[in-house]
Amino acid sequence: MRADRGRDLMTVHADLLPYARRHGDDAALGPSAAPVRWAAAGAVGVTTPEEHESARVLGSLRAEDGRGVVRLEDRVRAAPDDVWSALTSRDRLAVWLGEVDGDLREGGELRARFVATGWEGVVRVRECRPGERLVVETSTPDQPDGRFEISLDVEGECTHLVVEDHGVPLDQVAAYAAGDQVHVEDLVSHLGGGERCDARARFEVLHPLYQRLGLLG
Repeated sequence: MRADRGRDLMTVHADLLPYARRHGDDAALGPSAAPVRWAAAGAVGVTTPEEHESARVLGSLRAEDGRGVVRLEDRVRAAPDDVWSALTSRDRLAVWLGEVDGDLREGGELRARFVATGWEGVVRVRECRPGERLVVETSTPDQPDGRFEISLDVEGECTHLVVEDHGVPLDQVAAYAAGDQVHVEDLVSHLGGGERCDARARFEVLHPLYQRLGLLG
């Protein structure tokens, strides 16, 4: 990370924990609870902001060491440099995600507050490879710690974005996935010149889709 990027933050936190608490009814997730596999789940297509208004599911869910993992994939019509800037610029994060303040170097610690959820807590930057990979950990007293792994790959004129949310409570994995997708959609909207969605309304659409999706493996 260059010194002149010292005002930038390398982080995306993607959950709707206030909603997850109210919708913590995912304990039955698993093969017996999810006979339907959505064709769109995990499928990667070229996405415009308008397409995100549909019921398209970007994620897949799996269990790992007794915790849930949410994996979201999307191709966005934006250059990788633009996507990276949206993920790391303090000013741009304030537009689509929330406020951040603190030590912005790799290994540094920051305070953050995200608009869609009201989440407030500590963000620690664990890995940062500009334009390629970002790993951050989040913590707050009343919620589980989180770890987000974000990767970018060039695909023609598009950027292939992958976000993995690790350490999710298994009984709330569908709610976390819906919240994660809300934030990815807000990022895509920002890249296309749009605004944040109505997070509550969008969550209410996505949450039942992820409940029906169930866990892989």
